[in-house]
Amino acid sequence: MMDNQLPNPTGELVVGLDIGTTKIACFIGRKNEFGKIELLGYGRSESVGVSRGVVANIDRTVASIKQAVQEAEEKVGAQIGLVNVGIAGQHIKSLQHRGLITRENLEAEINQSDIEALIDDMHKLVMQPGEEILHVIPQEFTVDNEQGIKDPIGMAGVRLEANFHIITGQIAAAQNIYKCIRKAGLEVDQLILEPLASAASVLSEEEKEAGVALVDIGGGTTDIAIFQDGIIRHTAVIPFGGNVISDDIRQGCQIMKRQAEQLKKKFGSALAQETKANEIVCIPGLTGKRPKEIALKTLAQIIEARMTEIIEHVHYEIRSSGYGDQLIAGIVLTGGGSQLKHVTQLFQFVTGLDCRLGFPGEHIAKAPEDTAIPSYSTGVGLVIKGYDRFRAQRPEIAGHAPTPKTPRDMGIDKFFRSIKNWFETEDMS
Repeated sequence: MMDNQLPNPTGELVVGLDIGTTKIACFIGRKNEFGKIELLGYGRSESVGVSRGVVANIDRTVASIKQAVQEAEEKVGAQIGLVNVGIAGQHIKSLQHRGLITRENLEAEINQSDIEALIDDMHKLVMQPGEEILHVIPQEFTVDNEQGIKDPIGMAGVRLEANFHIITGQIAAAQNIYKCIRKAGLEVDQLILEPLASAASVLSEEEKEAGVALVDIGGGTTDIAIFQDGIIRHTAVIPFGGNVISDDIRQGCQIMKRQAEQLKKKFGSALAQETKANEIVCIPGLTGKRPKEIALKTLAQIIEARMTEIIEHVHYEIRSSGYGDQLIAGIVLTGGGSQLKHVTQLFQFVTGLDCRLGFPGEHIAKAPEDTAIPSYSTGVGLVIKGYDRFRAQRPEIAGHAPTPKTPRDMGIDKFFRSIKNWFETEDMS
């Protein structure tokens, strides 16, 4: 396994790789002298082997990964080998569960091993065939009927209980991601749920405390993460995003898919009432065919209809989470689909919640201007999450005191270790 290093090392590199439906983006970051993450370079390529967030063609995905990584390496002037990869897709589900242990050593304080015992119990839950638990995230703890405890380590008590937010996914989907990374000549440092990565790059701690719903509208999926009281409460993946809007435009206007995508980006609006009726755009016709005139009002009506459907799905997830009336900070939109004109106004109209656009780089020292757009939120967030892990594991290099594991950190790695062990067993055989 290679480490990520500069030719003249002043700090180790952290890499985030966002394998999306429309693009594959690679971001390389490093700690600066102030302990902040600084983005040094990035690369992107068209994603031709991924469908709705899931790898559908191994070889094409590998080629796209190599192209994005090579572009990023050339900008930084360093070779990378270890990457933090996002996982999403319509197979991602979440559920709430409650766990309980009775401690035997009553004189000792509650410690990490007690928390890990609770988490291990959650990993024993029976899932549907082919499903595995990705993340087990403790929420509030209860110690001897004393409720609402965020971190029980160091307390005394006999009966330790906790509510858990459990995220599940198809093990085959994770194995395919891992296989693509290995075939591209890289190693996976950690698999990170993409909504969690996006949240790291666009949400403030105040918003998480007040209550906020992050909505990441990607090409193939729309990811949702709901936070309240600083804790993640609900996650969901809706199996369509910006690509279905482009398909609707292609069918409704009878044009090519490439033209529909360009039309959406340049002239699209999520509110038909904000578009003048007499505005028309001319699209070149096929060979021997006359150019096609399309009214921007018609274009906006097509976009508004599909975007309203996406928002209604999002609103349903917010209501079903049980935190719909506790989101003081409202909704934060990010991802490529959030760049449509008037999309925040449509969200506010349908959901009745405040809405703002979230841009990546709000938690890093410096970002190149061309990466400070919502479609790169996940990639930037993967670098941030990767650096958090790196700081905890290698504090002497990261320039910080060791970061103690919180209860919410402990349930993350078990699934990834099982994937890694599976591949090592395959290699040996």
